[in-house]
Amino acid sequence: MSRWEIRIATVIGTLLVGFTQPVATAAEQPGLATAVLQTLPVKGRAPKTGYNRDQFGQAWADVDRNGCDTRNDILKRDLSAIIYKPGTRNCVVLSGTLLDRYSGESINFLRGNITSMEVQIDHVVALSNAWQTGAFKLTVEQRTALANDPLNLFAVKGSLNQQKSDGDAATWLPPLKSFRCAYVAQQIAVKAKYSLWVVPPEKAAMVTILAKCPGQKVPVS
Repeated sequence: MSRWEIRIATVIGTLLVGFTQPVATAAEQPGLATAVLQTLPVKGRAPKTGYNRDQFGQAWADVDRNGCDTRNDILKRDLSAIIYKPGTRNCVVLSGTLLDRYSGESINFLRGNITSMEVQIDHVVALSNAWQTGAFKLTVEQRTALANDPLNLFAVKGSLNQQKSDGDAATWLPPLKSFRCAYVAQQIAVKAKYSLWVVPPEKAAMVTILAKCPGQKVPVS
């Protein structure tokens, strides 16, 4: 066989491999939200008995020991045009602008007894929901980490945070439909990280949302 014939045979062989190579399934593609969702246990909701905010440690603790509490850390991460309170080493946020993930709206944040409520910090997996899907089994240290984990926190429009309350994907989704895939993927990432489960209606809702974005990946931080 000549060198030219060998080259042609090699090219044809490569093409055939490409045609016969099976497409990887979701379960074979690590990082896909659909794949990670399949690893989560599916159980009924546990009783809310024993739940209170104190079970998740001090609210907005400085868990990363950077000298700034979690609430201000998230405001610093999610807001733009920030003005800090003098003398706080750029820790306490006085004002800024939020591009809200849940609504797509631009919201001005101004620290104050009433105005601060315009922008609130949402637990993507609500703490009550977490408690009823496995967090009651965690240690206080683990629950404190969950409550202060940036992976589980978004600065959002205050009224939407209150509307969501402790709802899961079956009962509440962001009104901005283009963010729903990322939102569900965020919940899946949190539940996987802290060994939480999903309830059947919650999983069904997640599957429905992710069917519209099969390539959606879970965030890693």
